[in-house]
Amino acid sequence: MRPMTLPAEGGCRCGGLRFRVTRQPIVTSACHCTGCQRMSGSAFSTTAMIPLDGFAVIAGTPVIGGLKGPDIHHHHCPDCHGWVFTTFDEARPFVNLRAVMLDDTAWFAPFIETYVSEKLPWAQTGAPHSYPKFPSPEEYPGLIAGFAATLKES
Repeated sequence: MRPMTLPAEGGCRCGGLRFRVTRQPIVTSACHCTGCQRMSGSAFSTTAMIPLDGFAVIAGTPVIGGLKGPDIHHHHCPDCHGWVFTTFDEARPFVNLRAVMLDDTAWFAPFIETYVSEKLPWAQTGAPHSYPKFPSPEEYPGLIAGFAATLKES
């Protein structure tokens, strides 16, 4: 897997919401849960986990849709309603960016896939690590290190 070319930009379908990424992802993934299937209108959602200080909205003002709990917020374009990114409580200092919203997606491949317990039978991602739900918190440091190593190999 090759690293993302930085800075990188992207946006929603209509272009009303734009963002810039200035740091490499911590890890990439595809989520097969039925919630992501319904939010994305596809078999899974794609994610590039970006450190908070490496992500900025540069045009437009996102609105909250989807899940609206105290510790998770799905951010959408107010015009086309595209699901662009997800933020969390202070304990998780990253943004889950829908990777398909980047202008250049050629570098993207999921390193992990989650919720394969809800995966559509025909959906394949090629991710080298699969989990019935989410990896345990203890597994993330190894996954993050493994992902970083794949970027250095390219």
